[in-house]
Amino acid sequence: MSGPDRPALPVVIVGGLHAEARRATVARLLADVPGSVVLHHDLATAAAGTVVRTVRDATGILSAGEAPLVNDCACCALREDLVPELVRLADAGGTPLAVVELWDSVEPKAMAEVVTAGGFTVTGVITAVDPALVLPYLGNGDDLAEGGLAAAATDQRTVADTFARQLEYAPVLALADSLPGSPEADDEDRELLAQLHPTARRVSVGFGGGQGGGQDGGRGGGHGGVPGNAPVAAPGGPSATPSSELARAALAGFDVESAAAAQHPACALLPAEADAHGVTTLVWHRRRPFHPGRLYAALEDLTCAAARSRGRFWLADKADTLLHWDAAGGALCVEGAGPWLASLPDAAWDLVPPVRRAAAALDWHPEHGDRCQHLVFTSPGLDRDGLDRLLESCLLTDAEYAAGRAAWERLPSGFDTLLEV
Repeated sequence: MSGPDRPALPVVIVGGLHAEARRATVARLLADVPGSVVLHHDLATAAAGTVVRTVRDATGILSAGEAPLVNDCACCALREDLVPELVRLADAGGTPLAVVELWDSVEPKAMAEVVTAGGFTVTGVITAVDPALVLPYLGNGDDLAEGGLAAAATDQRTVADTFARQLEYAPVLALADSLPGSPEADDEDRELLAQLHPTARRVSVGFGGGQGGGQDGGRGGGHGGVPGNAPVAAPGGPSATPSSELARAALAGFDVESAAAAQHPACALLPAEADAHGVTTLVWHRRRPFHPGRLYAALEDLTCAAARSRGRFWLADKADTLLHWDAAGGALCVEGAGPWLASLPDAAWDLVPPVRRAAAALDWHPEHGDRCQHLVFTSPGLDRDGLDRLLESCLLTDAEYAAGRAAWERLPSGFDTLLEV
């Protein structure tokens, strides 16, 4: 697909449910990378059987067209249509940066993988955010379909879980403050964003035609960019001198495999403990298994205890299965994420990705191996002590723990239906 004679075409993906913030971010990139082109697929017309594609630059629309739905799925149509359009742009030459502006509910992970598989270099993935809307969106448990945002007839995602994944996947967050019609963000809003994704590179986006903002760096270093206004060489292409931190972030580089590993429940880069401006992150780490019945009875209270919670855990009656915890908007998704490495024969370890083996080694226990409870709860007004007591009450008691694994496996579980096992 990316033939040897085809000019390189750096691609940056810009997504996010905050549509006004996303449009402001794309407008800034068009202004700061002269000659850049934006590809956008509007999925709002999916009910009529098509997806509308537009290609534009800073002067306006260059071309428009329609792509038919694929298997009644607007997102599938986007996948089928996007790479050929990128090929056309690359073959034409002269484009220093292709900006793929995703439709509201499209998640960047899938599109980054599609673009990379198509032979193109993704130089950045950016989620555009209005900081004042982070908590309202995280608390919105409505189905996407209710707001006309579903990408397929079978799309059962909610606003909250979709927004959380968009936010946490991207190494760069473009912050569009003070957008018309949006409330002013305060310290609590900004702190919530920082605790949800502490390693993200946070870049301010000027609104209304300004020069573009500076960077509010992520904790722990984040993903570094190019200092100052030094020329940035696009892979295989000409040098450019981006005039803003946002443009430099768009060309800084992106590793699809590393990004996927950072989201996998077994080795996810979860936030650390924090407490500032009324926002708290509790990291709860234990070695003893959960009692399946008591944990199941506490799920509603645990799910509603925080705006966002995630992590991995193990149940006494399912000691070989790594379970994924993912909650936002008052809804919880629990699913199996494969075996704990401690449950695998030694010969199978060679088939496990190195990043997974490294994560297990860092968390290894002489008796339980990598089995553990590692849950993270982030929220304004978090009742840290009450949450800790509730979680502790769900663990096996000393007597239950001493009974051993054969007894654990006979414990009644309410999770069989939830996990469909």
